[in-house]
Formats: sequence, C-alpha cells, structure tokens
Amino acid sequence: MTALDNICLKIEAGSFVALVGASGSGKSTLMKSINRLITPGSGDILIDGKNICDDDPYHLRRNIGFVIQGTGLFPHLTVAANIMIGLRISGRDKDEARVSELLAMVDLPQDFAQRMPDSLSGGQQQRVGFARALASTPGLMLMDEPFGALDPVTRDALGESYRRLHDHLGLTTIMVTHDMAEALLIADRIIVLDSGRIAADAAPSDLLNNGGGDVADALVAVPRAQAQKISEMLR
Repeated sequence: MTALDNICLKIEAGSFVALVGASGSGKSTLMKSINRLITPGSGDILIDGKNICDDDPYHLRRNIGFVIQGTGLFPHLTVAANIMIGLRISGRDKDEARVSELLAMVDLPQDFAQRMPDSLSGGQQQRVGFARALASTPGLMLMDEPFGALDPVTRDALGESYRRLHDHLGLTTIMVTHDMAEALLIADRIIVLDSGRIAADAAPSDLLNNGGGDVADALVAVPRAQAQKISEMLR
C-alpha cells in the first residue's frame, strides 16, 4: 500500500502551511516524513538544501520543533524540566534564563516554572508543549493536531496566539489539522490531501472561492454551512 504518491512540494521559509484531508489521506504521514519519524521508501526531502537522510535522525529532530495533540508532557517533571528536556538530552546545562524567556514567549507566568503538569489546564499544558518545542530555537515547527484536545474557546485563543508567535519569530510552520475552519483562519497556504496525493494547494481565499476542486470544496463546505446556519439564526 502506498501512503504517499508522487508528492512534490516546495515550502518557503516563513510560511504557515496547513495539511488537511480526510482520515487516511496521508497528511500525518507526510508531516512525519519530514523529521523521519517515518522513513520514506523513495524520493528526497530537503531542508535548507540538505537531504534529511544524510543527517542522523536524532540530530535532525533536535533542530525541528514538534508539537502533538495532548502535549506529551512528562508528569513527574516540573514545567521547567519539561521545557528543557530536549536541551538536557543534547548535553546543555539547565538554563533558567531560557526557561523564563520561553514562558514569557508562550504567555505563561514565571512562577509556572516549578509547577507540575497536572496542576495546569489543558491550554496551559499545550503552551508548555509549545515552549518545549521552541527551546532549541528551531526554524521549522511541525504540529500534529496541536489544538485538537482543547475546548473551542481555548483552541481559538491558542491558535491565534501561536500564529502571532509564528510571525514574530519568523518560523516556518507545517500543521496537520482535521479542522478546515482552523486551517482557513490561521494558515496562509492549505494543502489538501486525498488518498496520498495532493488534491489542492492554495491560499485560504482561493479555496473559499471554490478554487481547489471537488475534494477541497467538500471540506470547505462544512465551515461554510455552519457559518451560514449561525448567520440565519442571528437574523
């Protein structure tokens, strides 16, 4: 079975790309191929002109931020220790100043550094997950359903907060999401996958104007219909 078929992409530095599609379309496989959590059977993936297969996978991942749904925080470690875990593994000493900087970056109070994950809300835990991913100062961030486990209000606020952070730091972000409205609101480029192939690759405005073909139109139809129903209820 071929998970991805004839994928050819160039993603510009500083862009925010959302990968969307039905379950099994290949979006998570594509994203995880970038940091070699999945090793492609053929083809090449280049980051800054360098083939990722020429690098040690652990070294590669230490230079790419990775955020998952549910944060993946270690429950027995403090917030500070969770944030710095990647740097500790790579041999860097504890850096309280860096922890302080990262907490400020993700809009968390400084006294959170010594708190345990179970004392935080879901949104706060996810912010710690972002801080941990940013600790090594990556230029590339990969995010797999990062807001999927959050309530709608927290999800919306955190999505907007991350988008501002993306712009401020000049990051390149690739995000997998099942939420088409989320992709339309915070990404500047949306890639629609279908059965391992690219069905559409366009800006949100183009997709909203039916410029992505049948598969993309079906995905856009859901938030469009929801918005229409809400609009009718408010009349």
